[in-house]
Amino acid sequence: MRLTCPLCGPRDRREFYYYGAEDYLHRPAPDAPIEAWDDHLHLRTNLAGVIKDLWYHEGGCASWLLVTRNTITHEVLSVERVADRKGASA
Repeated sequence: MRLTCPLCGPRDRREFYYYGAEDYLHRPAPDAPIEAWDDHLHLRTNLAGVIKDLWYHEGGCASWLLVTRNTITHEVLSVERVADRKGASA
């Protein structure tokens, strides 16, 4: 798989570190029950179709990227820097 970094251009996926699905950022509250934290840390959805993942460009510009891709066709639909998203703080 190749990802097109907005800063570095097309690159092999081995330059990137896969962090997980975007929903991984939605953490339980600090005082949430231990079961909520256990689910957050250990359970992952494995959806078929279009998903959004977080990737870190470890072998390049060190940007965090939001990658929209189709898990059925393996097509990468878009790649955007997390820092460039509206409302994101630098």
